[in-house]
Amino acid sequence: MARTSPAPARRRVAVVGTGAIVAGGHLPALRAHADRAGLVAAVDVDADRLAAFRELAGADVAGYTSLDDMLDAERPDLVLIGTPPSLHREQTVAALKAGAWVLCEKPLCLSLAAYDDIAAAEEASGAYASVVFQHRYGSGAVHARDLIARGELGAPLVAHCQTTWHRDAAYYEVPWRGRWATEGGGPTMGHGIHQYDLLLHLLGPWEEVRAMAARLVHDTESEDVSTALVRFANGALATVVNSVLSPDEVSRVRVDCADATVELTHLYGHRNDDWVYTPAPHVAPGRAAAWRTPAADVPSSHTAQLGALLDAHDRGVRPPGSGTDARATLEFAAALYKAAFTGRPVRAGEIGPGDPYYAAMHGDHPDWAPKERV
Repeated sequence: MARTSPAPARRRVAVVGTGAIVAGGHLPALRAHADRAGLVAAVDVDADRLAAFRELAGADVAGYTSLDDMLDAERPDLVLIGTPPSLHREQTVAALKAGAWVLCEKPLCLSLAAYDDIAAAEEASGAYASVVFQHRYGSGAVHARDLIARGELGAPLVAHCQTTWHRDAAYYEVPWRGRWATEGGGPTMGHGIHQYDLLLHLLGPWEEVRAMAARLVHDTESEDVSTALVRFANGALATVVNSVLSPDEVSRVRVDCADATVELTHLYGHRNDDWVYTPAPHVAPGRAAAWRTPAADVPSSHTAQLGALLDAHDRGVRPPGSGTDARATLEFAAALYKAAFTGRPVRAGEIGPGDPYYAAMHGDHPDWAPKERV
């Protein structure tokens, strides 16, 4: 008789930060995977916010105002981080050192140098840190990537990636927004990163970026709009727009392949019906029928990504959305900023130690680096 492996133990999970993204994204994801993961602790420096979250999450969730105290007392298997971006590197490294895996909101950190610090902590601990890029995990995205990778749509040729959102002055009254030291950048880092991460996920390695950025409306340290032209290793060319100046808000990724166009239009999340395939005139109807969306309709969500991470945890393998895969998206952001601020093309792999854009997205450029506050 074949021997069956025991079911993996239910993972002990802690959350760090108890604001809207944790309550509205991570908590529902944990409830959807309640048979595989249970929330045991929450951390927040704001005692009132922590109390409100514990009332929502359940009385058996322990509350802490110190991350270190929580890690020492609870020894969680997985830590979900939903704090402001400037805290991500330090909190991720602390969790890794305690032996916990991490799923952190984007951006995982504010520079390539900080990302490499996290990679070193992974290597030392044997644990892994993933960044939340939930748009990769919807069934429509999984299906599109598979079709492109297998050549079913023909060679990718031209692509467009659009994050055109709207943020008013009140949005930037939150002290950490719009500042390099606390947010890491403008819509290139904080908004459009989800869409161009999906574009990179669909098309693979990029080779060259040319870009522009500006402050057209908001009085911020970082940009409020950026645009880029991108050449991919497979020869495809793409445009990328990241804006918080757009009254008609939309998120869009379109890839024109030799045999079909695949286009996703949504705002903050997608389902199968948001993906449209348009065959080229020469494509036989029977072939195009195979491109229809899969029977299962899995929305892009924290729930879908958490499931993929738990699968990896069960197998003891590196989870998706981590390591060199996730670093490539942050490297793309750094390259876009360098290309925009220097006015010259930037190639993949050129930003390393000693390059000012390795240490900070503004690269100490005189027109963009933070000014001393009086």
